[in-house]
Amino acid sequence: MTLPPHPDSLSAQRLLAWALETYGRRFALCTSFQAEGTVILDIAHRISPDVRVFTIDTGRLPAETYQLIDAVRARYGIAVEIVAPDYREVEKMTTQHGVNLFYRDPSYRKLCCHVRKVRPLERKLAELDAWAVGLRREQSQERAGTEKLAVVDGRVKLSPLADWTKQQVEDYVTAHELPRHPLVNQGYPSIGCAPCTRAVLPGEEERAGRWWWETGDAKECGLHVTPDGQMQRTLDVLLEDILVG
Repeated sequence: MTLPPHPDSLSAQRLLAWALETYGRRFALCTSFQAEGTVILDIAHRISPDVRVFTIDTGRLPAETYQLIDAVRARYGIAVEIVAPDYREVEKMTTQHGVNLFYRDPSYRKLCCHVRKVRPLERKLAELDAWAVGLRREQSQERAGTEKLAVVDGRVKLSPLADWTKQQVEDYVTAHELPRHPLVNQGYPSIGCAPCTRAVLPGEEERAGRWWWETGDAKECGLHVTPDGQMQRTLDVLLEDILVG
């Protein structure tokens, strides 16, 4: 695996251009169609119009997210690859623990995220050698150490906007008239599944509306930030209950 020297010094454009040239169709963008995701999509599409784009449809997304996916398809003329969870795993999880299990305890919420998000991503990544996401360091304390290039399980993971500010993202979206998520204007700066996302209140941080009922725990789903050791062990027990048998 040959990596570019000093990747953290590369601009988003140069980093994406390198990935597209190096990996071709074995590289794709992973986006939930928030502002950062549309920015990296726009940058990559300007470099290579046939760039692959995929999203994880958890089955619990807001209707507005699906509207934005259609808007992106129409604007860029691309086929957004939809990645869904294994319906058998979802059926077993919700039968055992309830449809809204995530409200009961952080371990059940992380189980739901793992079944609906992490496992579908793992299956998709089996097709790829590299992928890019829209993480930024200033989004949260947990993301402050985000590298522009990391090797995860033998694959290259790019975060081209890691050093961008929220204002830089907004300036790019405005300058290029990118499609916006309809919920942004209703006070949702960070949008996930519908039952797990609310508008941010005045003075709250950007991701405060995600899993707002939880306290003292990282507001992450497991796609990018590994849960702490104790929670991981609890999650392992719950996963075994779902996946074995």
